[in-house]
Amino acid sequence: GEPMDNIEEETVQLHGDEEIIEVIDLNETEHTPDDLAGEFEDVDFGEAGGGEDENEGWETEDEDMEAAQDDSELTFSKHTGSVFCVNVDPTTNSLAVTGGEDDKAYVWRVSDGEVVFECTGHKDSVTCALFSHDSKLVATGDMSGLIKVWKVETKEEVWSFEVGDLEWMEWHPCVPVLLAGTADGNVWMWKIPGGDCKTFQGPGCQATCGKILPDGKRVAVGYEDGTRVLRQDGHQGALTCMACNKDGSLVLTGSVDSQAKLINTATGKVVGVFSEDGQGKNSKEDEAESNSVESVGFCNVLPFIAVAYLDGTLAIYDLSAQSLRHRCQHEAGIVQLQWEEGSSMVSTCSLDGAVRLWDARSGNVVSEYRGHTAEILDFTLNREASLAVTASGDHQAKVFCLQRPDR
Repeated sequence: GEPMDNIEEETVQLHGDEEIIEVIDLNETEHTPDDLAGEFEDVDFGEAGGGEDENEGWETEDEDMEAAQDDSELTFSKHTGSVFCVNVDPTTNSLAVTGGEDDKAYVWRVSDGEVVFECTGHKDSVTCALFSHDSKLVATGDMSGLIKVWKVETKEEVWSFEVGDLEWMEWHPCVPVLLAGTADGNVWMWKIPGGDCKTFQGPGCQATCGKILPDGKRVAVGYEDGTRVLRQDGHQGALTCMACNKDGSLVLTGSVDSQAKLINTATGKVVGVFSEDGQGKNSKEDEAESNSVESVGFCNVLPFIAVAYLDGTLAIYDLSAQSLRHRCQHEAGIVQLQWEEGSSMVSTCSLDGAVRLWDARSGNVVSEYRGHTAEILDFTLNREASLAVTASGDHQAKVFCLQRPDR
């Protein structure tokens, strides 16, 4: 795909010249060459739907933990290497897909762990695996940039494509359109299974994360400035994670510089900066600047945001006052957080192999779930937040029943 000539976009510089977020209008139809012009005209990007949060897995040193207790309902142990990513089908919440270091992805039943089908043919670690909005399709992507799409009903591969090194991948919230960002900064968009393709040329540096906004018409893309990488150690200032609020008016970004920034998506302006002062249990003076933000998220029912740090701090900020409300301390670094859909409860998974449920109003831990013998690299909640499905460096995925006193 050729770069588009005149995509409507706003670019705003964040963190000095270290990182950029760009809001791209997906409905832009100017193309080169001309014969691609009508390819997306029958796709209605208007209707919003619910998307699933997806964070790419990442590796740490192997530290075997003793599994003194196993709180899980079920263990999926078909993978023969670290399990990097997990996603649950959005319509029925009955299927999970996991991708791993063994170059494999599996679609399996959450109720009994039975394999529905194996996603074969990947050439590298599968770091992205996602159900489409209607649960009819599954997309799997590996580190080499090979993306495959499978039809759940027939268990067959219906499409595949090879891009550069894959950084992120996301389904559109209401139509069978897949987006992906690559290390060269480009953003790709395909209609599945037809494969009609559109490319948005990046600024020549890594597109480290992307988030389709709820209106389905725009995508926010976070970049790492390549010129910075040459002068630095390859990490300073890179954007690590991104979330948007329910109506898509605000995007929250996290960076390795231990700052989270709130951005107005209409103007591209930074409207809030949140930073942790390095008082986490595991931070030392000289490591303060490497306290990376690993995950961010908006509460749907109260004006709260959560920011999770590599030093084990989960910070709950009040958006209306732009003030720190609670600091929830973990024993080890946090990998990911996820707010419950309809409450002020937020869940985290951590390098110590535990899932924890926190009440953002009180800052207290409500419950803790153990069973993994290595770090949890990804997790997801079902719609009711009654189940958590986890992916771990111990080669296993697990299903935990989340019980709460109030239900």
